[in-house]
Amino acid sequence: MRNKALILAAAGAALVAGTLTSPAAAAPKYEDAAVAVQAPAAVDAPATFTHPGVGVSRQQLDFVRAKVQAGAQPWMNAYNQAKASTYASLSRAPKARAVVECGPYSNPDIGCRDERGDAIAAYTDAVIWYISRDDRYAQKAIQLMDAWSATIQDHTNSNAPLQTAWSASSWPKAAELIKHVYGNWPNSGRFGTMLRNVYLPEIINGSNSNGNWELSMTEAIQGIGVFLEDKTVYDKAISLYRVRVPAFVYLESDGALPKTKPSQNLNTRDKIVAYWQGQGTFVTGLTQETCRDFVHTGYGISAIGHVLETSRIQGIDLYPEFGERLRQALGFQSRWERNLEPVPSWLCGGSVNRGLGPITEVGYNAMHTRLGYAMANTQALTESQRPAGTNDLFVAWETLTHAENPS
Repeated sequence: MRNKALILAAAGAALVAGTLTSPAAAAPKYEDAAVAVQAPAAVDAPATFTHPGVGVSRQQLDFVRAKVQAGAQPWMNAYNQAKASTYASLSRAPKARAVVECGPYSNPDIGCRDERGDAIAAYTDAVIWYISRDDRYAQKAIQLMDAWSATIQDHTNSNAPLQTAWSASSWPKAAELIKHVYGNWPNSGRFGTMLRNVYLPEIINGSNSNGNWELSMTEAIQGIGVFLEDKTVYDKAISLYRVRVPAFVYLESDGALPKTKPSQNLNTRDKIVAYWQGQGTFVTGLTQETCRDFVHTGYGISAIGHVLETSRIQGIDLYPEFGERLRQALGFQSRWERNLEPVPSWLCGGSVNRGLGPITEVGYNAMHTRLGYAMANTQALTESQRPAGTNDLFVAWETLTHAENPS
């Protein structure tokens, strides 16, 4: 295994981010206009970690379990979808390997899909166990996690950081449910050592690549911090997040140009436009990767929502600081994903590459169900995609876990 140093110092000063007003106060625009900004207060890790506490809470899962037991929709269809998937197969054999090698776009793919798949499968099994209380699924999740924690030593090649982030976004979600609800997992300590020694060094310093990379990294780092109950790791995730989210989603209140991450040295308009895929007109809800394609844009938006949810479960509400960017990103992308009107010439040269993926449920539930914002475009897209499945990377079964979930 390579010796990758852990640099756990906090990132630079937090950037100014959008704040939320009440739904009634906002004027219509995509999903509603951006509102005033304020300097964010410093947020540290919780004094005491909540378990299970990555991505979905006990209260949320209790809500889902009751809905499935009652045969209510859309949860019943979503549960059946997850249970019928290959990820929930009780005959699934783990495909752990010592070194996972992932090149650009997973080419070569030496264990990349296998690792991500087993991580999603462990989470799928854990959720199915929680709902059904069929111990076979908990034992399958344990088998998958134990196989990898006994084997994996490193990630290599150019996509190693992203591969690590994707897999490490799913592993803690599964591990939290098994360790803190199911119990009876003798090798949970070894699994934690794997997260700390194999996964964390690859992602702890973030990335200056396209924004979806670092956003996925922050999700993974945060989840690892919760499972390990490591406040320094958790704080590192939030420090990276504070800089990256405003640099990924534009609000008109940011000014004439988007926010930037200082280490990227995007110190001229031309550099910023090039980094934003050649897009020179900046409007609320546009993201740094909108004009690349909606697939990668969706990865970033999804991770933004996941970090916010885990933070809320941990008792620190970051929605006042970042919820407006999530809401506007969802609304803007959902409008053009629906393909009901011509794309204007000022946006991506008049053409967008659609394919947002099953990533809207978490953010839509947070902003609409819990906070009460009308989000017509996001609602229409979300409901048309139910039950949302998995992107086979790090998103899975979010209609099941988050649709209309008030908890």
